[in-house]
Amino acid sequence: MTLHTISVLVENKFGVLTRIAGLFSGRGYNIHSLNVAPSQVPSFSRMTIVVDEQEETLNQIIKQLNKLVNVVEVIDFRNTENVYREILLLRVGVTKENRSEILEVCNVFRARVVDATKDTLTIEISGSEFRIERFVSMMQEYDIQLLTRSGRIAVPKPEK
Repeated sequence: MTLHTISVLVENKFGVLTRIAGLFSGRGYNIHSLNVAPSQVPSFSRMTIVVDEQEETLNQIIKQLNKLVNVVEVIDFRNTENVYREILLLRVGVTKENRSEILEVCNVFRARVVDATKDTLTIEISGSEFRIERFVSMMQEYDIQLLTRSGRIAVPKPEK
């Protein structure tokens, strides 16, 4: 699977997300992950869309995104150097016997415990998708109660 990342700067207006999602669903394009949050300018939001599509289809998606009224900028991450990150929150059941093992795995991956009870730990980790996948793989032997991921976010590296 080859995942491609597109960043879309949009105006903060009612219905923009619906129109962009409609563009994808109406043409049968699959969104692998979608992240939307305010940008450095309060009147704009940045959408990071990750798709699993062929080059020709991806070119079509970018052209169609650029035609939408509330789209300010589309960044195609294929031909640039980029910084990618993802965040994961995971709640795992713990016992007296395995609590220290779980904390050691967290330490190895530089994950943080952000909430704890007698029976659970809620863990936060950020990094590359590969790092997140390895962490989840290590945690599979424990009692994962809840797992949520942000999906990929990205910024292009500045030109030198």
